[in-house]
Amino acid sequence: MPRPLRINIVSDVACPWCVIGLRGLEEALGRTRDVVTADIRFEPFELNPDMPPEGENMVEHIRAKYGATAEQSAANRAMIRERAAALGFTMTMSDTMRIANTFDAHRLLHWAGLEGRQQALKHALFEAYFTDERNVADADVLVAAAEKAGLDGEAAREVLTSGRYAAEVREAERLWRARGIDAVPAVILDGRYLISGGQPPEAFEQALRRIAAMAA
Repeated sequence: MPRPLRINIVSDVACPWCVIGLRGLEEALGRTRDVVTADIRFEPFELNPDMPPEGENMVEHIRAKYGATAEQSAANRAMIRERAAALGFTMTMSDTMRIANTFDAHRLLHWAGLEGRQQALKHALFEAYFTDERNVADADVLVAAAEKAGLDGEAAREVLTSGRYAAEVREAERLWRARGIDAVPAVILDGRYLISGGQPPEAFEQALRRIAAMAA
């Protein structure tokens, strides 16, 4: 009998390593379905909480924040694109891509969790941002992602225009930072085991099988 496993994933929609980490985890779960079943919950984290709605050019942002040259930024993006492609995800990440404010996306994800479509929406948002390079601070982009995830578009727009779940998202952000999460992705298994970063499927598989064996 597979062991039920609760998995909390602290991540941001605008984090490329969060895409890689999620795809790696999902592949590992497919390999270990004989020993574990997962209940996945996505938790909010904002890499750039002060980003304005119009965003900022990614190359310029990385240069200002980390001191990376345009050449270093291009090489890093090429490596990330390769890692993502190996997991079946198309990462565009062009020179004109813009860093986005993701707070409204996290509000929508909170609602999607209540509707049982959170993981589907997470994938739709990743595709909108990293594959199509859409602005995930824009309500129309968010509603389209919600519909792609199988959610009601009018209900999604009502969530966005009403400001619902803002307090819940802020509280969750404070909670996970208080628990020591200051970088993403952070994958917490059963509330006890932390796996940090965009790990490959093999790393997740090893951890999942170890936890299942310990429980047995």
